[in-house]
Amino acid sequence: MSGATDATPAPLAAARAWLAQDPDEVTRAELAALIRDAEAGDAAAAADLHDRFGARLAFGTAGLRGRLGAGSNRMNRVLVAQAAAGFAAYLVEKAGSAGTDAPPTVVIGYDGRRNSDVFAQDSAELFAGAGLRAILLPRLLPTPVLAFAVRHLGADAGVMVTASHNPPDDNGYKVYLGGADEGSQIVSPADAEIAAHIDRVAAEASVADLPRGAYELADEAVIDAYVAATATVAPAPAGAAGMNWVYTAMHGVGYETLSAILRLAGYPLPVVVEQQIEPDGAFPTVAFPNPEEPGAMDLSFATAREAGAEFVLANDPDADRLAVAIPDPAAEGGWRRLTGNETGLLLGWRAAQRAADAGLVAPASLACSLVSSPGLETVAGHYGLDFHATLTGFKWISRAPGLVFGFEEALGYLVNPETVRDKDGVSAAVALLGMIAEAREQGRTLADLLDQFAVTFGFFQSGQVSLRVDDVSIIARIMAALRAAPPAEIGGVAVERFEDLLTGDEDASADVPPADVLRLRLADGSRVIVRPSGTEPKLKAYLDVRGDSADDAAARLAALDAGARALIAAAQA
Repeated sequence: MSGATDATPAPLAAARAWLAQDPDEVTRAELAALIRDAEAGDAAAAADLHDRFGARLAFGTAGLRGRLGAGSNRMNRVLVAQAAAGFAAYLVEKAGSAGTDAPPTVVIGYDGRRNSDVFAQDSAELFAGAGLRAILLPRLLPTPVLAFAVRHLGADAGVMVTASHNPPDDNGYKVYLGGADEGSQIVSPADAEIAAHIDRVAAEASVADLPRGAYELADEAVIDAYVAATATVAPAPAGAAGMNWVYTAMHGVGYETLSAILRLAGYPLPVVVEQQIEPDGAFPTVAFPNPEEPGAMDLSFATAREAGAEFVLANDPDADRLAVAIPDPAAEGGWRRLTGNETGLLLGWRAAQRAADAGLVAPASLACSLVSSPGLETVAGHYGLDFHATLTGFKWISRAPGLVFGFEEALGYLVNPETVRDKDGVSAAVALLGMIAEAREQGRTLADLLDQFAVTFGFFQSGQVSLRVDDVSIIARIMAALRAAPPAEIGGVAVERFEDLLTGDEDASADVPPADVLRLRLADGSRVIVRPSGTEPKLKAYLDVRGDSADDAAARLAALDAGARALIAAAQA
């Protein structure tokens, strides 16, 4: 994950040193004005400099992610150049340790966010200058295309410049490894080893002095190969004919690639949300470009009502996530977005059925993050497959042994692990279209499939309580309070087991590495998991119940939600 670490230079001195090496005219002007005002005694400017230079965005297993702007605690060309040079040094070191003569190959992709193209080109030039073979994807593309390209090109590593569904002023830097890692995102200890190289570059070299070189531009054949592979996920059955549906790219990069796949696979093109279909890093129609956020899909629902659509699909801005919505007379506006768990369980059911049809049994497996619905384990058992619960993030899910399908409740799905070892909102959309089309052949809808799942496997419902903070120390205090005084009950139901995954005590799961996660198992089979977000200043509590009916599950979830909110409020006090 990205975060902040202490920086030793005084902010004003650090700012002057930063200014001297910054190649970006915009951030240079921004920083020069702050330095001038701070030197003149402006307290606000001095405080701003302290925020920008009193810490440094730390490189972790989610790479880098932060707000755009000048300074070591922001995303900018200096920070990205240091990251690229440090990552290059890591790859050269690894190649040397392996006795490999050929230079490592790195493929670089970028989305439509502000400065994504600039950060990507800088990285490609710096990788080439460090002696690596650098291949830049030819235009802005979805994150899954980059993840695919790492494997398809046999690259040693990949970099995707994106902040996914973060606010408009953010950007980020995701890192993948090839070879034995099969194009998955990095995990420990690679993150710490890369971070050490980045810190060394930042301490010893000026960005202006880092060598740059000529990079290659990837051929369109790479994108064509992704399109062809993804079209095979679910070629359109007869039931796709006449399908009336709505799609939004959420101002992101998904539609060009998805529409090519739809044509090849034989699906009718959707009615698109015109205001959101083209890439736009300003995200003008949404306050927060995340389909999970309230209001983010309002334009999709308005378009669906006008079109009389059967369902809505939405990708987030870099198209690695998928949101799904269906008509629901009980919902405000007549449309309801499915939870990530609902969609994940449907896609997991589809994957398990296909695995069974192919004669696969354990060790073939389904996997999900430990905060995702326990219903997937029930599906796996029903079809004789293994099940793995991992830490949050596809860097972990993608590494589950025997993986057939993986998901996490935050709208992430991995449906084709043979080609992409990361969440992929484009291939997930194709898989879901196939599922809906097959149901249409029998006169059924997506809502009918949800009902059938519940009857077959149980009435699972999930919820989430999220606390966003300005001061992240509040989150640490809440976690410490819960550890110091574990609750005896939540929502009137006794807590049977309190598991601290950070300490690895005897009640904690042995399936995952130590993590800042608390898992509480209740007497009625319900579950509450509390953890800090890995990418945002949030504390999250994940709630899961299983009822005897839909109404029973809803009642259990409502009581658990109220109890979890009271628990967090008490710990915060």
